Amino acid sequence: MDVTWLDSNSWLLTLGGQRILVDPWLVGDLVFGQQPWLFRGEHPQPRPLPDAIDLILLSQGFEDHSHPPTLEALDRAIPVVGSPSAAKVAEGLGYRQVTALDHGETHTLAGSVTIKAVSGTPMGPLLVENGYILRDQNSGLSLFYEPHGFHRDDLKQEGSIDVVITPIVDLTLPLVGPVIRGQKAALELVDWLQPQVVLPTADAGEVTYQGLLLNWLKVVGDVQALQAAIAQKGLSTQVLRPSVGNPIALDLAPRQPASAAI
Repeated sequence: MDVTWLDSNSWLLTLGGQRILVDPWLVGDLVFGQQPWLFRGEHPQPRPLPDAIDLILLSQGFEDHSHPPTLEALDRAIPVVGSPSAAKVAEGLGYRQVTALDHGETHTLAGSVTIKAVSGTPMGPLLVENGYILRDQNSGLSLFYEPHGFHRDDLKQEGSIDVVITPIVDLTLPLVGPVIRGQKAALELVDWLQPQVVLPTADAGEVTYQGLLLNWLKVVGDVQALQAAIAQKGLSTQVLRPSVGNPIALDLAPRQPASAAI
């Protein structure tokens, strides 16, 4: 399994021989609701679009996960799997193969990778976005991704998962509460899923942010604090710090292939 962090919540995963582009923001600014004065993210330079993508995987329909300028720059023939709100964004931009997954539903990619949608970030009383569990049907290796640190107790039923991509810092707003749940939620995932590796997401590598919203945000936590908390529990999970654009070939202990475990 190879993973490449493309900054913020954007990842390129190679699993089961498939290249999966997750929540890509690679070109253009990141702005919510056409209000750059409130919040704007910028790349110092446009990030090259990866080639030979087999699937685009979108966790949420908001701009930081279904980024319209990036999706407009990618090939509309690439299949897309996303939450129902993300699927609507992709369809509206002209993607021709779009699959919306509700919680508990599964999509199989090229007969080698299964993608299961699980409960993710609540975005109001009627909208809960997606997290995902990806499993390589040949090697048995698995990965969990959820970009805001929100998950439910029923995730425990999934058993051990090899790689967890989750935030490791808390990001809170006054009167609103946590926008991103980091340290406590990440440690909870380590307890539940016993991963071999944790990779932090939702961080800023090369991107820069500005706007009024930044004055209200409070950030707590870091890689060292999480690794120390894991060690204190006597667990062997390793927290890696990826650098933007550099692939990591994860050295993972082999698992029983999913097909053989049934």
